[in-house]
Amino acid sequence: MAKMNNETRKRRVPYKWIALSNTTLGVLMASINSNIILISLPAIFRGMNVNPLSPGGATYMLWMLMGFTVVTATLLVTLGRLSDIYGRVRLYNLGFAIFTVSSILLYFTPSSGGNGLTIMIIFRLLQGIGAGFLFANSMAIITDAFASNERGMAMGLNQIASIGGTLIGLILGGVLSAINWRLVFLVSVPIGLFGTIWAYLMLKEQSKPDKTQKIDWSGNITFAIGLTLLLLALTYAIMPYGSSKMGWGNPLVIVGIIVGIILLVAFIFIELKVKMPMFHLELFKIRAFTCGNASLFLSSVARGGLQFMLIIWLQGIWLPLHGYSFESTPLWSGIYMLPMMGGFFVLGPLCGRLSDRFGARFFATGGMALTVVGFLLLNILPYNFGYGIFFVILLILGIGMGMFAAPNTSAIMNSVPQSHRGASSGMRSTFQNTGTSLSMALYFTILIIGLVHNLPPVLYNNLVGAGVPTSVAEQVSNMPPTAALFAAFLGYDPMSSLISQNVMTSLPAATQSTLLSTSFFPEAIAPAVMSSLHIAFYISAILSAVAAIVSSLRGKRYVNEEVKEGE
Repeated sequence: MAKMNNETRKRRVPYKWIALSNTTLGVLMASINSNIILISLPAIFRGMNVNPLSPGGATYMLWMLMGFTVVTATLLVTLGRLSDIYGRVRLYNLGFAIFTVSSILLYFTPSSGGNGLTIMIIFRLLQGIGAGFLFANSMAIITDAFASNERGMAMGLNQIASIGGTLIGLILGGVLSAINWRLVFLVSVPIGLFGTIWAYLMLKEQSKPDKTQKIDWSGNITFAIGLTLLLLALTYAIMPYGSSKMGWGNPLVIVGIIVGIILLVAFIFIELKVKMPMFHLELFKIRAFTCGNASLFLSSVARGGLQFMLIIWLQGIWLPLHGYSFESTPLWSGIYMLPMMGGFFVLGPLCGRLSDRFGARFFATGGMALTVVGFLLLNILPYNFGYGIFFVILLILGIGMGMFAAPNTSAIMNSVPQSHRGASSGMRSTFQNTGTSLSMALYFTILIIGLVHNLPPVLYNNLVGAGVPTSVAEQVSNMPPTAALFAAFLGYDPMSSLISQNVMTSLPAATQSTLLSTSFFPEAIAPAVMSSLHIAFYISAILSAVAAIVSSLRGKRYVNEEVKEGE
């Protein structure tokens, strides 16, 4: 009998693989849901009977897109700190449960119209809180479970789930929304129920929670409010305000930016004074930690808005010009971006494993250098490119992302003491998510500024040339740039919305056919969109180059002295 028990124990799956598989499932689920909205928004708005091109519809759309990320970014450090105090596994399990419940609530959102979308946004914010628990603790749990010479491989697999999930969400959102838009939210429920039960039964605390620590309430509140105000102000700055086509003159935007920056500066001074800070600034004395997080933040700003930019390019211009209907472009844009996912899936775990042996510097720095090449190559493409070269560029960008993600994450987590892993994981995720949020706000702003200056004259000339009366052409060409941008983003043809039915039916049949074709709107917006995309891609290339330089300064492979091999 004793012999049989020994054999059973030998066949038992080691705990480290249980921890990796469960945290990978949780991060995958959260990452898919962060982007599944991106493609399925048109179907959701149709299902809720809201016009996304209306002034109110644009606000709802921004909250649906940005709310999840803003909530996650502002809470990650706080949740990581709470995990060090009360237990990483306990709060990770709680995150799984919150995420699952909110997904069920989203599926059963009862009403339609603006009220229904408001309720949905609230549930989406709740889902973001659950995702925050998962993101803040997954890396800490993996770090606790694996020896330092295996963490790169483990984090490579987890990072595939994190970044790869955002790409999978594009495809899944398009497929499910074509069947029924509510399935976009239901898809997480079986995974969430299984993962919650599995985590509760199988995950175990590998480090002792330190309940002697106190919560830094002043730091938590200052950071959360400051970052939230800043991100929301930057988001609303791209919305029309009064007679202005952008909201930079909106007093609330100005106040939000000023107060947000003041609070974030005050947060730094608070953290230097309090006895038990939320943000352990002394960790930045560790070169591997500082360079890893700095390069992560820069790369997130560079790459965070990339999917948005490529989707706008594909959905608003390239796919319609190649005969795809506006309604089908959300699904196909996700399919055509698969090469980036493939490059990341192959190189992520491979470079993570190699970094365990050779260190992160070569792989992370090389990955960012490849990303620079990818962004520069995007700038040489015409708006109606051949897909072959686009395929190669996406593959290069995916390979660069894969080379950077896992080695950099492993280096950050190896560099910190065991007692600070929860907070450090939250800090790392905060840099990544904040960079992504800033990236989206930055690139939306660049696009809209370009549309404000370049779209009206081009659109006016195209409309008049197609036979539209000059008074109607002038009115349509002066539409808010957000309408043109969101139309491209959502796969809508705004001509049928911006030109009234009475005016449209009064036009000659040939003119109507031209205006409603799949080529008129893409050809009209292409010059303005491409001028902005070129600026965005050059900025991303510069940020990626700086990230590569910072990454190269991290030094040789470093494992914190408090971390014991084989723990």
